[in-house]
This record gives sequence, C-alpha cells and structure tokens, in this order.
Amino acid sequence: MTRRSAFAASLGLVVFTLGAAQAPSPIRVLASNGIRAVLQDLIPECERAVGRPLAVEFGTSASIKRKIEANEPFDFTILASDVIDDLIREGKLARTNRAEIARSGVGVGIRRGASKPDIRTLEGMKQTLLNATNITYAEEGASRPAIDKMIRDLDIADAVKTKTSLTKSTDQSMDLLRRGASDIVITLISEIVPVKDAELAGPLPPSFQGYVTFSTGISVVSKDTNAAQALVRFVTGPLAATAFKSKGFEPHK
Repeated sequence: MTRRSAFAASLGLVVFTLGAAQAPSPIRVLASNGIRAVLQDLIPECERAVGRPLAVEFGTSASIKRKIEANEPFDFTILASDVIDDLIREGKLARTNRAEIARSGVGVGIRRGASKPDIRTLEGMKQTLLNATNITYAEEGASRPAIDKMIRDLDIADAVKTKTSLTKSTDQSMDLLRRGASDIVITLISEIVPVKDAELAGPLPPSFQGYVTFSTGISVVSKDTNAAQALVRFVTGPLAATAFKSKGFEPHK
C-alpha cells in the first residue's frame, strides 16, 4: 500500500469512527399492540420532533408489563392506563410523566366483503356468537375483560367454548380470520380498522362495551428523560390526535 492510500484509509477510518460516535442512540420504546398501527405511522414525525431515532417493540400490555417488571431496559412506553398505574405503584415508571392519550372501544371484526352480522342489540350479539363457526381473540388482549363479561352475561360460555380460538396476539387472531379459520374476531376497534383484509362489523352493544384508555410512561432509570418527555408532548399533541382518530380511537374521557 502506498503512503497516500494508507493515509486515505486512515482518514476514512477516523471519519467513520467520528460519525459513529456522533450518531444519536435510539430511544427505546415499548408499546401496546393496541396503538401499533398509529404509532408506526407516527414514528417518522416522532423522530423529527425528538431529534432521535426510535427503537420500538410492540406486544400486549400484559407481556410488556412483565418485561418492565423484569427490569428490561427502555425509556418510554404507551400501555393501557391501568397497567401504567400498576407500574407507577411498583416504582417502575415516573409518576409525573403519565399522560392519557386516547381510548378505544371493543368491536367485532369480519373478513372484508363478508356479510355484516347484526350486533346492535343484545339478542343480535348473542345470535351472532352462537351462529359463528369460530370466534377468535387474544388471550391476554386488553379487550379480554369486556369479552369475558359479555359471554358470561349472555349465558353462552358453554355454547361457544369449543369454537373459540384464543391466541397469543391479535395478529394471530387476524391471521385466522384472513385464512377463513375464524369468521369473527373480537378485539379493540383500533386493532381492526387498520387491517386491510378485515372490516369492522361494529362496536359491542353499549351494555357490553369496555373502553381501554392508553397512557404514557417513562422509565425511572431512563438515561434519556428529556427525549422521552419530548415524546410525551408529541403523542399528546394535535398532530398525533388526528392520527389516533383515523385509526379508530376516541379522545380519552
């Protein structure tokens, strides 16, 4: 190697090293599947607002709660509000950075193009579930309490037990719907509206409806609290509010 080429190679190594050293580290985000569709759309805007890249991991609120309780490192989270409150009480999240964002009701999803069942009344909802070939929903989904209560109140638990497919995630439930293995999926409306192969048949009847509100949280051991606080301001701002509404969310109450 000539002296000139050796110098050029050394200079390139120095430039690369400096560039790597100056590249901002990502903000680690743990987020509920319930807000995945809207957050994925907002990531570029979030990164511009914060000035840092985001490394986002999605899961059920219950599974992410277990990760946080096991001290998995993260900076910022969006989960069901009751889970956020539990983690604040456990000393895992900073109390001062809790902010409610939006809420989603529970709805019934069907394959796009399929005939919409009548679920506007209690009797209509009951017959829809009894007539279904297969019903699917996530075992640990945030909508599970409302679903269990509805089935219990309709007194059809035994009748639908053998044709209910519990899954690890709404993605798996949607896959069953897509493949025709299930004809009904019950989950948060915000998890039905963005799916191109699915269609919202409607919300649960009012007496069975259960809303899930999502809130922000910041790790008490985060080393990037300023960036995490900037994320709180962005996801509770007007641009994010419009995006949440487009995915089936309502303003929190």
